[in-house]
Amino acid sequence: MNSALSVKDLSLNIGGAKILDGITLDVAPNETLGIIGPNGAGKTSFFNLLSGIRKPSRGQILVGSKDVTDLEPHERARAGIARTFQTSSVFVNLTCLENVRIAAQAANGHSMNLTKNAYKYAEVVQTAHDCLAKVGLSARALQRAGSLSHGDKRRLEIAIVLASKSDIVLLDEPMAGMSVENVPELVEIIRALATEHKKTVLIVEHH
Repeated sequence: MNSALSVKDLSLNIGGAKILDGITLDVAPNETLGIIGPNGAGKTSFFNLLSGIRKPSRGQILVGSKDVTDLEPHERARAGIARTFQTSSVFVNLTCLENVRIAAQAANGHSMNLTKNAYKYAEVVQTAHDCLAKVGLSARALQRAGSLSHGDKRRLEIAIVLASKSDIVLLDEPMAGMSVENVPELVEIIRALATEHKKTVLIVEHH
């Protein structure tokens, strides 16, 4: 079986310090893989390399058979890699629907021309509503993202990932800062990424 994501001899040196050294792995389609290690072990640095925020000192990253090692972050996104961060990264002054619609609009190849009304793309708006429903945020579609609880912002980020149509999802501590009672629901949403939506998931999590 072909790998969804392959990493070969991936290394990162910063200022003479060896942050990552010789990581090699293959992740199968629809696999959920946990990245574990103590604080400072390089888990987020590894995600930074995969998502293009940093370039490796050595090694290769393949999405399927496509070499993405030298691609910029937006090019990695087009190649099928989506990512969430340790701290919430949504557009706080836009509504939940607008946050997800932007991802759906980009994934569908529509123009981002600010002089045009994006809501004329009916299929894009419907996709955004569908993705919000899948994470339980339909009732908050018109609510400003910045007013959401921490847990709901995490769910919104996953809705954005779904709208992006990316095949590979990198989740960097998605439950960080969440109250204990909200964790089980988010666990089920994350599990559905692989089982229902057929995503390949790499996750850093201390829970």
